[in-house]
Amino acid sequence: MKDNHLVDVEKLYMYFPVTAGVLQRKVADVKAVDGVSFYVIKGETLGLVGESGCGKTTTGRCILQLYEGSKGKVLFEGIDLTNLKKEQMRRMRRNMQLIFQDPFASLDPRMTAGEIIGEPLKVHGLARGKEYKDQVAELFRMVELEPYMADRYPHEFSGGQRQRIGIARALAVRPKFVVCDEPVSALDVSIQAQIIILLEKLRDELGLTYLFIAHDLSVVRNISDRVAVMYLGKIVEITQADELYANPLHPYTVALLSAVPIPDPKVDRGRKRIILRGDVPSPINPPPGCRFNPRCYQATDICKEKEPELRELTPGSEHWVSCHLVQ
Repeated sequence: MKDNHLVDVEKLYMYFPVTAGVLQRKVADVKAVDGVSFYVIKGETLGLVGESGCGKTTTGRCILQLYEGSKGKVLFEGIDLTNLKKEQMRRMRRNMQLIFQDPFASLDPRMTAGEIIGEPLKVHGLARGKEYKDQVAELFRMVELEPYMADRYPHEFSGGQRQRIGIARALAVRPKFVVCDEPVSALDVSIQAQIIILLEKLRDELGLTYLFIAHDLSVVRNISDRVAVMYLGKIVEITQADELYANPLHPYTVALLSAVPIPDPKVDRGRKRIILRGDVPSPINPPPGCRFNPRCYQATDICKEKEPELRELTPGSEHWVSCHLVQ
């Protein structure tokens, strides 16, 4: 693990058992995350993209140890989280937090906004009395809400305001690392831009590090320093954001980028749109060889027989790709 790495994920697996019959015997596994490795540098935003069901959210929750991975290591500042006991992990949670996808479902309707934002302060014993109220008011201002809103309940806020409350709750314990699990996918486009600008501002002011999970490549482009592309439980490409958009190498990445809308009609008409055939294979029984081969428009025999390794194109390029056809 390098000094500038905050998080290192090493060969992480997360299999969910499938049971059947009266005795609920295990008959198969859902291979949600299947041997994923990557790192997150201090102070950066790593975008994690892919279509629904590819394992993005599961990866984020395994890093936070909300799910106990089947195999592999998750290192946070050199400490292997998978080996920590419950009390040790509880103390470690102050350093890492989660912003949920759904601002409607992630807030307790019986608690006021002030109680929701202040709850982590109470759980971790960080503030009491006047100091507690002052910190809650400061958290409201931090996410551009007014402190007088503290007595309101979640149903009295708009979707964008609820997500700001969720962000304030995540930042209450002053974490170093935040997993943003599709934090803007449930919001209107105009509100999405406001939330992304807020997240960027907070990252710079508080020195945060983000894992930003999304399925919209145009959203990820605006906030990410590096981007990892995930397909059916595997990382297929990872590099600097500008490099990925200028020079995508994996056929799946190329297909995803071809679907991103371009506001210039002339440019949009001139580009090649790639339509992927078929559906995503089942994570219970993934295809042999490359996971993407049944839908790939460039697949050859080796793609169907041998699984490609995630490899760096040239030493020092920081452009990693998992494809037999890329030299």
